[in-house]
Amino acid sequence: MPITDAAHTNHAVLFGSHTSSLARTDPEFVEVFDNFAFDEVASRSLLPVQLRLEVTLAALIALGAVAEYRVMLGAALNVGVTPVEVKEVVYHAVPYCGQARVFDFLHATNDVLTERGIELPLEAQSTTTPATRREAGFALQAAIFGDRIQAGYDNAPADEVHLHEFLSANCFGDTWTRGGLDVPTRELLTFAMLSALGGCESQLKGHIAGNANIGNGRVVLIDVATQLLPWIGYPRTLNALACVREVLPPA
Repeated sequence: MPITDAAHTNHAVLFGSHTSSLARTDPEFVEVFDNFAFDEVASRSLLPVQLRLEVTLAALIALGAVAEYRVMLGAALNVGVTPVEVKEVVYHAVPYCGQARVFDFLHATNDVLTERGIELPLEAQSTTTPATRREAGFALQAAIFGDRIQAGYDNAPADEVHLHEFLSANCFGDTWTRGGLDVPTRELLTFAMLSALGGCESQLKGHIAGNANIGNGRVVLIDVATQLLPWIGYPRTLNALACVREVLPPA
């Protein structure tokens, strides 16, 4: 099965003239995968290529796939994803994947950026202070998810309220309010990470509703899930689609 012209073209956009060593050792696999990922799947998307790469990076972090992340990080930079945007994808992953998983990706990102001559640290993106982080985070949560945020506080047992405080102040106040990426993009990154993690269907459904509330409807979410398929596999993709179907049924 020869690699299609479209797959060749899309591969060149992402990776330039680089040819994987797998093309020599596993040529049949490369032909099948490249035709699928870089032709069939890519042709189904209406998303900008930069956004496709950002959600892919987020999913690869959730999977713990450091080697593949390095490859796709190079592709992301090649198509115009900025160093600040890349760093924000990594920082955004910490509340959802945990620092234990993200640690290696932060170092991998620094290595790739340094190899490309990009001076670190990058310009600061924080917009909150210790005094404002909780209020700003709560306001952003409420803007995305509505009254359910206050209801969560009101209905929480006394020994769980601190976790709601952490979500407002740390997850949203420290992370979501940062510059570099807008809120709709951050919601798509969250959808990508929760889809790739698996076992997070309750949270995934909440963020599907949040995505829809800020303009990322069913069409966009199915587009993202489709683009993630070659990287996260069918079971997790189909689980994500089932959640989308439950929250946002087809017309």
